[in-house]
Amino acid sequence: MSHLSCAIHSNRSGFTEGWSSGKVSDKDWPENIRRASSHSRRRHNTALSHTMFRCGISYPRCRWILPLLLLFAIIFDIIAIAAQSGWVEDEDAKTHYASMWKQCRGRSEQWDCRSLMEFPWAQAVAALMIIGLIILIIAFIISFVALCCSLNIALLPLIGGFLILAVIVQIIALIIYPVKFNELIYEGYYDYTWAYGFGWGATILMLGCGILFCCLPRYEEDISGMAKPKYIYTSA
Repeated sequence: MSHLSCAIHSNRSGFTEGWSSGKVSDKDWPENIRRASSHSRRRHNTALSHTMFRCGISYPRCRWILPLLLLFAIIFDIIAIAAQSGWVEDEDAKTHYASMWKQCRGRSEQWDCRSLMEFPWAQAVAALMIIGLIILIIAFIISFVALCCSLNIALLPLIGGFLILAVIVQIIALIIYPVKFNELIYEGYYDYTWAYGFGWGATILMLGCGILFCCLPRYEEDISGMAKPKYIYTSA
């Protein structure tokens, strides 16, 4: 607007002088204002002709980010499996809490802890969580070899398949546990807490990475860095 205002002001000054001297009539004003506006737009377009924007996903970075996300998923899974509490507890864990392996009842420092492995459903939950972790570790190792050591696109769908399998296994375990554990609850308000949440966190990470690994083969050139940059705006 500043260019336009200056142009109009300059033209108006000249025409004011011309009009006062009788050289320019009132009917010439609209035409000269249009010429000033057109000149301003041409200058603006010339400035834009040197501006280009690149937008999109930096696919080469996925070669490092995806294995890193799988490493976080492994850590979350280990925390969930190894935790000695934090899967479920009553209000403030005053009288009853449990992990994947055991449950404890009591008050203060006097706790009576019993293994949950005497229940078939708890054995199934533990087995499924461990199987899911093993599959996840295998997928992480393959992904590190396929993306970080070299670029092997053919292995990416295999990694995605392993991760989806691990997701199915762990979702089954994470659903069985609360359904069956409710049968052991006498009364009161219970929460499924931090260690159980880590289990779901690992599962969600695996699901997201599994989808990405299945989709990445169609972007082979982008991952390898051989694709030409695509710009969302260019002007002649």
